[in-house]
Amino acid sequence: MIAAEFDYKVASSVDDAIALLAEGGADAKIIAGGHSLLPLMKLRFTAPSLLVDIARIDGLRGVQTGDDSFTIGAMTRHADLQGRADLGLLATAAGQIADQQVRNRGTIGGSLANGDSAADLPAVLLALEGSVVVRGADGEREIAAADLFEGYLTTAVRKGEILTEIRIPALVGYGHGYEKFNRRSEDWAMVGVCALVKASGGVCEDVRIGLTHMGSTPLRATAAEDALRGQPLDGEHIAAAAQLAAEGTEPLGDLNATPDYKRHLARVLTGRALTTASGG
Repeated sequence: MIAAEFDYKVASSVDDAIALLAEGGADAKIIAGGHSLLPLMKLRFTAPSLLVDIARIDGLRGVQTGDDSFTIGAMTRHADLQGRADLGLLATAAGQIADQQVRNRGTIGGSLANGDSAADLPAVLLALEGSVVVRGADGEREIAAADLFEGYLTTAVRKGEILTEIRIPALVGYGHGYEKFNRRSEDWAMVGVCALVKASGGVCEDVRIGLTHMGSTPLRATAAEDALRGQPLDGEHIAAAAQLAAEGTEPLGDLNATPDYKRHLARVLTGRALTTASGG
């Protein structure tokens, strides 16, 4: 299909973009890489009256390294993240998004602001316990990952606000694993699992597990986390924790997988991700 007619303006700064959004009204939208928005427009699932392009705004790209954290500009491309070993889980997940052409164009801010539970990075941000910074006419505010994702394609970024940066902790001493299952490598994952594990003397000191496409929002597998935390990181305890990965989830069935099959995948992939994250 062909998108409905719309106006297009290029913002010269974040403040300019905020002003253009206000002028455009309720139907104005930001466009960054466009890989999430343009397909929806072509299918007419969304029909913005105005697109405000923020791709040329200086200062929204790049990674800044702090003593114990990273600050990432919202317009930083997946391709700029995938080769950075210091980013750990985030780099590993970024390197598995779709294909290289998509990674060359898609941005971390666009992925998170879109809030698709089938996308790779929302669950990663949730597991990292990171946050995003948004700016609007009323100023700037920080939103924790746990509060960012509110529903299907719905986030706490409000009309007229722009996501400008992402903040994640360095998480020194954590191993990580990332697993996802799809029919083709460039497809959306039927289910994805990211795991972070901090070990002390062979015992799990801390664990965080993020689930992709297991509900209307990205989720934490808290039952599995609670079962493994404080336990030996051996095959028996990892397997027992993985069996709890789908507890409390309500995945939707689709053409690729039934809800029960997605729950099965969550358990299997959690076991694999935890094994990798714990050094197994």
